[in-house]
Amino acid sequence: MSPGGTVASLTVPKASECQESDVLGLWRVIRRAGRIAEPAPPAPSAGAAGRAGAQGLAGSVQIRHVDAGSCNGCEVEIASAFGPVHDAERYGARLVASPRHADALLVTGPVTRNMAEPLRRTYQAVPAPKLVVAVGDCARNCGVFTEAYGVVGSVGEVVPVDMEIAGCPPRPEAIVAALRTLTGR
Repeated sequence: MSPGGTVASLTVPKASECQESDVLGLWRVIRRAGRIAEPAPPAPSAGAAGRAGAQGLAGSVQIRHVDAGSCNGCEVEIASAFGPVHDAERYGARLVASPRHADALLVTGPVTRNMAEPLRRTYQAVPAPKLVVAVGDCARNCGVFTEAYGVVGSVGEVVPVDMEIAGCPPRPEAIVAALRTLTGR
């Protein structure tokens, strides 16, 4: 479509033809409509949320993601979980860039020889109280990488794991549900 063209019976004016009143009118329509989103599902059960709350993490959780050697399938699903459709941030889960700012680690993939020590150091850098979430079958039990020459083992064999999310890769809904148990929201 070129500027000034037509898209599905909607005529799009050229930028030079737009007037301030058109922009203000559109802004008023958007403001009148308000935020349109699906209602949040019911809050998670008190089981895992109670454990997280007991450790002082309920409400808002800062998360550091660590790829310990995955195929990136889980990373795509994590990106989707924090994207606009599933929006894990509305439940209080937020990705951070430094383990020193994190409350929890979200670890994907089997732990490779090259990532075992960096994972330990990252775990040590997270201030207490801290949680570790193993995301995907590879992080839980090495999945298809069991007994591979470059794999040390599952995440639980390198650092203590508090929660596991099953799936290869896990669905974004499962990731968001697990994060909601951490935040209790």
